[in-house]
Amino acid sequence: MKYCPQCRADLHTTIIENTSRLACSSKSCNYIYYDNPIPVVAAIVEYDGKVILGRKKEWPGTWFGIIAGFLEKGETPEQAVMREIEEEVGLAGDLPAFLGYYSFFEANQIILAYHVVGKGTIRVGEELEEIKLVAPEEITPWPVGTGPAVKDWLEKRNS
Repeated sequence: MKYCPQCRADLHTTIIENTSRLACSSKSCNYIYYDNPIPVVAAIVEYDGKVILGRKKEWPGTWFGIIAGFLEKGETPEQAVMREIEEEVGLAGDLPAFLGYYSFFEANQIILAYHVVGKGTIRVGEELEEIKLVAPEEITPWPVGTGPAVKDWLEKRNS
């Protein structure tokens, strides 16, 4: 971001509240760009006792993850996670069970993770290249993004 969205003056880096931030260079404008994390919802979707993992079209062939997407304006996180599940794998489900929130600093996101038991017939949505059904005991959580949510879910499931 180079220009102020309010007055179009240049943005410059300055220290505000002990943090380096972009701020408007105009003395008559008080705009500050805070670059806050983007809310993302994610779901561990169980279907017939297995977990659905999806591979986005832009991901390498070996990368799979749980169902996830952005929270949209006017949605609750619960509505968003159910919409994402329907869009990506064509399933409905019971009310989502909240697992926790996870910071994904590398992507500037805050992930709100849920567990959902999927119902219906799987249909691969436009965003995914492919899906696979994996037994929970065969899943190895990945270290970032939604991986910590998967790790926590597996630990709770096995305790």
